Amino acid sequence: MAKRRGNHEGSIYRRKDGRWVGAIMNTDGRRKAFYGETRAEAVRLLREAQTAIDHGLPITGGQQQTGAFLDVWLTDSATRLVRPRTLQGYEQIIRHHLKPALGRVPLVKLTPQHVERMMNDAIKAGRSPQSVCHDRAVLRRALNVAMRWGLVGRNVASLTDPPRVPEHEQRALTATDARRILTAVRGCRLEGLFTVALAAGLRQSEALGLRWSDVDLDAGRLSVRRVLQRYGGAFHLDEPKTKRSRRTLKLPAPVITALREHRVRQLEERMLAGGAWKGDTWGDLVFSSEAGGPLHGTTVGKQFRDIVSTAGYPDLKYHHLRHGAASLMAAQGVPARLAMETLGHSQISTTMQIYTHVAPESLDLVAEKMEQAIWGVS
Repeated sequence: MAKRRGNHEGSIYRRKDGRWVGAIMNTDGRRKAFYGETRAEAVRLLREAQTAIDHGLPITGGQQQTGAFLDVWLTDSATRLVRPRTLQGYEQIIRHHLKPALGRVPLVKLTPQHVERMMNDAIKAGRSPQSVCHDRAVLRRALNVAMRWGLVGRNVASLTDPPRVPEHEQRALTATDARRILTAVRGCRLEGLFTVALAAGLRQSEALGLRWSDVDLDAGRLSVRRVLQRYGGAFHLDEPKTKRSRRTLKLPAPVITALREHRVRQLEERMLAGGAWKGDTWGDLVFSSEAGGPLHGTTVGKQFRDIVSTAGYPDLKYHHLRHGAASLMAAQGVPARLAMETLGHSQISTTMQIYTHVAPESLDLVAEKMEQAIWGVS
């Protein structure tokens, strides 16, 4: 006795009019048929339907829309593989940019021209090339999964060139700049935060995620074990993104002094807050609000800009502290590999890009050294 075919295995047969039919039972119990001029075409449509069923996609007979696929990709694939904040970024890019431009295009009919047009239209609408590159990257990642699932035969996003992103010259801080900045922040509530950021090159999320258990003031060491992120309308303490981001740093003596002063100030705030203190809930954050809760990065950045603008640095932002730390390491001759470990870069190429932005006086030093070596001028 022949074994009965399963509901989702499908069948293929030829009609009297010569057309080929691929038939399959959908998940809702209804029969779905696909028609092709050749048996190969019917087989292709049937396989696409079987793949769609396996991944929870609606069966559309080769007309699965790109927007519907992107939604399923988010829930079935991306959710398991990326961090929550990254997933939130993917969702926003798909909702605001990819679906409005490509959502109604059948997935199997999506072409490089569609992607090129989407990017060109976005640039014309005033969006930055960097943002458009992010759109293309998300689409490319999703289409790689579509290929593995057998829904498409090629990744059309990979067949396009991303927009050219203009290079922004990063400002290299000099030792004089660093001293002026530290003088400007002296006495402010977050002096310790800005001092650590400049001396150790911590990312803002790393500094705001520090707990006092991560800091040994007697030994002068600080360990980066987590980052503070905000997504889904709430704060979260997450693992660092890469293995190299988890690191232990030795702190200069003035930084230790600044942290001790900050600790005293925070203890005073805790006494004033009394029962309203939230520090215990968050594991005793080093840099917290006056009530012990997490600090919003935007608020910190605004406070820093307001302070340093009065010191003659109106264009300086918080992230310049990290870049400034790297440029000062380069100016002081710190080997790039050590700077890489200190800054928590995952690749040495990232460190070297920053090392090329050395301060002008460092370039003067190079010229002097070369003059001495070649012409013997001292």
